[in-house]
Amino acid sequence: MTQTILNSLQECSKVLSEFLSNPEQIQLVESSTQAFIDTYNAGGMILSCGNGGSICDAMHFAEELTGKFRKERRALPAMAISDPGHITCTANDYGYENIFSRGVEAFGKKGDCLLAISTSGNSQNVINAVKSAKDREMKVIGLLGKDGGQLKDIVDYPIIIPAEVSDRIQEMHIKLIHIFIEGIERSLFPNNYS
Repeated sequence: MTQTILNSLQECSKVLSEFLSNPEQIQLVESSTQAFIDTYNAGGMILSCGNGGSICDAMHFAEELTGKFRKERRALPAMAISDPGHITCTANDYGYENIFSRGVEAFGKKGDCLLAISTSGNSQNVINAVKSAKDREMKVIGLLGKDGGQLKDIVDYPIIIPAEVSDRIQEMHIKLIHIFIEGIERSLFPNNYS
């Protein structure tokens, strides 16, 4: 059991090290954070979506923005497309592949941002959400894995985690989500970090 634990932690470290050694990906994290900041400075909102563990990450991102991260500050407009009523109604009437795109259609507008999360980069419902966001002239940040899949070519900022298994990819995704939030807060609420 001890070796299994060590192996898992060493895999985590390896994925993080590979990501850290890629300046292009680090630049994409910075550019993505700035896109979120620009959205808020322009009075927009952030939407997020994903499947399985990724919908949990999308919800985590939104709740940290509408709620609280480290210190007191005003709530920021953010929403994960995760309402069970919306998802089941849309899946029933339009197909599961449209559950997120309908949410973007309902709430997204020019100048908003979408955080699209997919460990494979090939989730059809996330692809459709990105297309809907692009139709509305929204910026799209992709948290992806493996080779980035189809999404790497259609999002504005394709952040790709160099791992083959979803758990390692998702571990990095949540780290990046926290980095996004801290970057947003440092820009909008600098007194919280003085």
